[in-house]
Amino acid sequence: MARSPFSDLSRRERQIMDVLYRLGRATAKEVIDALPDERHSSTVRTQLRLLEEKGRIVREPGGHRFVYRPAQSRAAVRKSALKHLVDTFFDGSTEQAMSTLLSTSEKQLSRDELERLSALIDQAAKSERS
Repeated sequence: MARSPFSDLSRRERQIMDVLYRLGRATAKEVIDALPDERHSSTVRTQLRLLEEKGRIVREPGGHRFVYRPAQSRAAVRKSALKHLVDTFFDGSTEQAMSTLLSTSEKQLSRDELERLSALIDQAAKSERS
């Protein structure tokens, strides 16, 4: 079974990753300032070091301070997380996942969104026949 890309992270580590994905790259102070709720500088700096040890972020020199950025693109993490979700809750069935997503969405899809989804389905069907 595929592992969730965030299954080994604490709540605070996930929040730090969210900040880094949103900002792209940031110093420790910028991460601290962007975190919700109370945070202690030394704790966040320790968590940044742990995330680096886990291979989740990269630390780069940035003048007088280090700059941190995610080690993987947001697209790669999304793909991994979605695969984990589909494998875990839908027995690997993309059809079941899509059906559930479409039937539980509170927001109706626009005509443009439906056309783009239809084009993606057509593209997948063509590549299956090849």
